[in-house]
Amino acid sequence: MMRSRTLAMALLMAAALAGCGSSPQAKFYTMSPGAAMDRAESKASFIVAIGPVSIPQMLDRPQIVTRAGASQVTINEFARWAGPLQSEIPRVIAGNLTQMLNGAPVFIYPQSANVKADYKVMLDVQQFDSALGDAASLEVLWSVQPAKGGELKTGRAVVREATGADKGYDALVAAHSRALTAVSRDIAAAIRPATP
Repeated sequence: MMRSRTLAMALLMAAALAGCGSSPQAKFYTMSPGAAMDRAESKASFIVAIGPVSIPQMLDRPQIVTRAGASQVTINEFARWAGPLQSEIPRVIAGNLTQMLNGAPVFIYPQSANVKADYKVMLDVQQFDSALGDAASLEVLWSVQPAKGGELKTGRAVVREATGADKGYDALVAAHSRALTAVSRDIAAAIRPATP
């Protein structure tokens, strides 16, 4: 009887202690456009559509995937993207292109599927590496197709943005934002010479 009471008391104390402890809170991260508005006298008179965008299947998850070695990755349950990368990446590039192309309206998939765009941008993200305390690395194959039978332009952007001394996720996400701004510059340069 005494043994049962001692066991029951120990179980109650363990349950009470477990209830007092709090589990870690997930943090949510989002990338941001980083381009400054091009100064021009008139607003762009053309429309750009992006998407759909393909990304590596390993990254198609809410958790941020970081590189832990040449052949190892870490999936952090408590560091998450605010939205799917398949929509976050084109959202950031669209924001950059709007700024770089003098306010041109830029639509992303699935809305872009119903828009009569002057330029169609396709993105194939080959690499989207995240290394805490080191760098964000991107490799993106892109194409720009003018609607009126113009020449298809293609390119490959390979970008590495250092995170600096900061080993946290904020610095890593900011580095990815800068890397996407660099990719956006290449795409904008392919659209700009063809615009009227």
